[in-house]
Amino acid sequence: MQPQWFKEATQVCLHGCCQRPFLTPPETQKTVGKSRSTSSTCRHHFAVTTTSSFFSNTQFTNHESLPSLQESFAQFTKTYPRYSETSQIDQIRAKEYCHLSLSKHVCLDYIGIGLFSDSQLQSHYSSAIPVASSSSPPPQNSEFPLFSISYKSVSFKSQLLHGGEGSELESSIKKKIMEFLNISETDYAMVFTANRSSAFKLLAESYPFPSSRKLLTVYDYESEAVDTMVRTAEKRGARVMSAEFKWPRLRVHGGRLRQILVRKRKKKKNRGLFVFPLQSRVTGGSYSYQWMSLAQENGWHVLLDACALGPKDMDSFGLSLIRPDFLVCSFYKVFGENPSGFGCLFVKKSTVPVLESSTSTGIVNLVPTRKLLSFSEDSSEIDVEQASRLGIEEVRLPASSFFSGPILAEKQEKEKEISEKTSELVQEIECRCLDHMNSLGLMLISSRARLLINWLVNAMMKLQHPNAEERIPLARIYGPKIKFDRGPALAFNVYDWKGEKVEPILVQKLADRRNISLSYGFLHHIWFSDKHEEERERVMEPRKSGEKETKKRGKADRIKVVTIALGFLANFEDVYRLWAFVAQFLDADFVEKERWRYTALNQKTVEV
Repeated sequence: MQPQWFKEATQVCLHGCCQRPFLTPPETQKTVGKSRSTSSTCRHHFAVTTTSSFFSNTQFTNHESLPSLQESFAQFTKTYPRYSETSQIDQIRAKEYCHLSLSKHVCLDYIGIGLFSDSQLQSHYSSAIPVASSSSPPPQNSEFPLFSISYKSVSFKSQLLHGGEGSELESSIKKKIMEFLNISETDYAMVFTANRSSAFKLLAESYPFPSSRKLLTVYDYESEAVDTMVRTAEKRGARVMSAEFKWPRLRVHGGRLRQILVRKRKKKKNRGLFVFPLQSRVTGGSYSYQWMSLAQENGWHVLLDACALGPKDMDSFGLSLIRPDFLVCSFYKVFGENPSGFGCLFVKKSTVPVLESSTSTGIVNLVPTRKLLSFSEDSSEIDVEQASRLGIEEVRLPASSFFSGPILAEKQEKEKEISEKTSELVQEIECRCLDHMNSLGLMLISSRARLLINWLVNAMMKLQHPNAEERIPLARIYGPKIKFDRGPALAFNVYDWKGEKVEPILVQKLADRRNISLSYGFLHHIWFSDKHEEERERVMEPRKSGEKETKKRGKADRIKVVTIALGFLANFEDVYRLWAFVAQFLDADFVEKERWRYTALNQKTVEV
């Protein structure tokens, strides 16, 4: 059971709002009450400052009345002078991710942590030119990885116990990731998976649900990965349950979740698997570390979904003490039209014995970049076996397989050259994106995201349709509003002047026309009290014919929403451009104008 000082510590400031956040036990820190009071004051002061300093007593009813980007940024930096301390992020963005500025693209459509920077990929390609085919055009940023993945069908449990370190490439990447996540190789084993969904399914296929029957999840949104785990677990006899979220702020219904976690056990055995994300990647809601601690105290195995955590959040104090049995994370390109990467599934070594043997196709190997090395038609070539071992596809065999004299010597020289270059490729794998985040640290990254997301929330709530009598807000935000410890994600919907919701897919399409990438999703497991029953009927989404419906009173099926997420490279211009775009819906004819404008340009019309 966790000591009381730990439970108090996880509730106070861990992000630098106070000069000396409380991180030590009572024997070295005797001002617990004072620290908690100071933390509470800091958080309250932040919320008041954000609300009162930006557009105080102002409502924008016309998109043309918005202050300019320059005016807004000047006010922003005046209110948040500490934002200037994050200028190092702007320097990294300008130097390593210059394509963001050149393309003027605002990428807000997914939360991801990448391994490499854009300039690193370009540099890597340039260095490969001497041995690559000169006729091959330079690949696009989103299509040129430093390595690829290959599937393998093995026993998950055996892989954890006897898989070894893997190739030199895999060992190098694994070491960098574990260092970044602050995870010890002494305590955890790891496998690479194709993606987040594969990791969730892999665990569901191996977890002992026949004896530990329960699966409890904490997600306020529909997730393909979680749905995959649920379906797999149900087939294996699991009883699936979910936390509920109170309308309208979508806070965890603590009473009900606690009731599930602490029910008395008839027999002394594991209750089941508790899947916990710490933060919603859709609404930005954050959840206490104490839920994991409570689950562990009551016999649950804990899976921490770290995919929604911000960069370096694994360095926070709570996670240094609460070590989950399982952890899932994913590494994708930070920005790009088609994010690609892989997932990681960590298992505490002391937990491996409880898993059951199962064979899955979700485990992958990392292999060197294919098609990196190829040779001209008149050059001597290497054999197929060597090419396969090096992960090289485009190697041509000579007309004769017999070599002698100078030809054999040239062949051997080529083999040596390829071996050396492949070895260099592995040795020179540099995860520059991880290095950037390591150098910036938790406090700097989280502080910047906090300022940007709260400014955006406040600005969105200032948009109102010009119907003075009805006072219809343009945007409705779901989940936490202005809050110090909210995550850098936002779920909202746009409403027209009649109070009718604009279809989220339409909002996404119109944003894309302005080079702004948004996404959409579904909120679910929402609990409505009696006083919000009428609102429940108004906001819940009807399901399509044949879909399973939730008939339990007080629980809505789902709500379709527009979603955005701020990565660590996001800047003020990104959030301002989103705000300015949403404000255009204040024009009652905006959608119609867009339809006719693109029709006139002979482009595909936007479907309403």
